[in-house]
Amino acid sequence: MNILITGASQGIGFAIAEVFAKKGNRVWITSKNEVRLYQALATLQATYPDAAFGAKAFDLSVKEQAIALGKWVLEQGVPDILVNNAGLFEPGNITDEADGALESQMTTNLYSAYHLTRTLLPAMKEKRQGFIFNICSVAGLQAYPGGGSYSISKFALNGFSQNLREELKPHGIKVTALFPGAVKTASWGDFDNTGKRIMEAGDIAALIETTTRLSDAACVESIILRPQLGDL
Repeated sequence: MNILITGASQGIGFAIAEVFAKKGNRVWITSKNEVRLYQALATLQATYPDAAFGAKAFDLSVKEQAIALGKWVLEQGVPDILVNNAGLFEPGNITDEADGALESQMTTNLYSAYHLTRTLLPAMKEKRQGFIFNICSVAGLQAYPGGGSYSISKFALNGFSQNLREELKPHGIKVTALFPGAVKTASWGDFDNTGKRIMEAGDIAALIETTTRLSDAACVESIILRPQLGDL
């Protein structure tokens, strides 16, 4: 299968790349940070020699870059799986967050997925099969103090996912919105997770890979997962 993963230089995106590379698939990865992206590519190539990889840096918060990514991928093949994982987390409250917080998080968390998906969909619809996974957040289900514009953007991504699911039912393309709680990624800095208080990126990756192995008759529309002890 062909898999395209955004925000894949580290964290959840990298874990998803690994789980599909293990099975010898063709995996395209992208992120804004070119240095980290090619470090990730080198690690994947060395670890999973039976898989095929492609990598190129794009700033998906820019509409033209999101479209360019889609066109770059389509020159090489049509994705069977698209994972819209690129995201930006800027904590704050609506009343006092920095000016521009809404715009920066909407362009990265919502518009990137919107423009990339629209670029790829004509080719994916021709194949009449495929999967689209949108990495939302529990912040897109329930407001919380300090969520601010991040929560707004994730609610919007949830709405995008729900509408896309309805539109693509007749075309054989399955759409899944994932709502993870706390996951050990770079945004948690040096958080000590030896006590397994928060989830691992591999947990999300494993669920996505499992979802792609269900029968054609089944579509997992949404997945909510939280740490065993609940949200922090």
